[in-house]
Amino acid sequence: MSFKFGILAESTEKPLPSDPTSVTDIEHVLENGYVILKDCFTKAEADEAKDEMDRLTGKRPEFGRNPFEGLKTIRIYSLLNKSRVFDKFAILPRVLALNDYFLDPGYNITAYHTIAISPGEQAQPLHYDDIFIRRPRPRAPYGTAIMLAFDDYTEANGATRVIPGSHNWFDDRKGREEEAIPAVCPAGSCVFFLSTLWHGAGPNISSKPRYSATLQYCQPYIRPIEDQKLAVDPRKLKGIPTRIVDMMGYRIYRPFVGYG
Repeated sequence: MSFKFGILAESTEKPLPSDPTSVTDIEHVLENGYVILKDCFTKAEADEAKDEMDRLTGKRPEFGRNPFEGLKTIRIYSLLNKSRVFDKFAILPRVLALNDYFLDPGYNITAYHTIAISPGEQAQPLHYDDIFIRRPRPRAPYGTAIMLAFDDYTEANGATRVIPGSHNWFDDRKGREEEAIPAVCPAGSCVFFLSTLWHGAGPNISSKPRYSATLQYCQPYIRPIEDQKLAVDPRKLKGIPTRIVDMMGYRIYRPFVGYG
């Protein structure tokens, strides 16, 4: 049994894996463009991540530079250069199983940073992640992304909003606020979605910040948003899991993309 991407699929059909959980996840993504994966990590791991975010932020936090980043949102970029606490979240088995289906072998990390949305933050403009690629939609995605819920994701604290099915839209259709629904889920979950899905962070009308991180993966022939080989001190590579080092661009996409 196999499935195709969208209406005008660029990809050939891919066989489904044998694992029934992965099959369920894939089928949900094919239909909706996203899936919520619960119990991907423990509360202790979430709390450790939140503590590390506070440590890296320090006493003088820097907020976003524009409404898209969030004027009341703290983002920590070049994350793999600054801490080993977040490594485990880059290689979650259910996420990698989805990537293996939706992306080509040799896919890379294109962005990885934490996101702390403070009370009073406004909704992020709706968008899709590979909007910079000038190819007609609908089409196969050029990447995937996860939102890691270190706090419970609620409608009040700014849970990521998604528009189910929008990954199959044509170029002339834009996401509207009334179409978006919050991806509500408990801490320890992650929201996986394709780079063609319309989405955006919600407003935080609660009294506490919402802690999370986003990790984006891209096809192996795409230039990453954040060049991990420049963002991460190469002297630190020995302490980083090999699977992550590979996804930082330290391998060749056959037959020769990335040699040097």
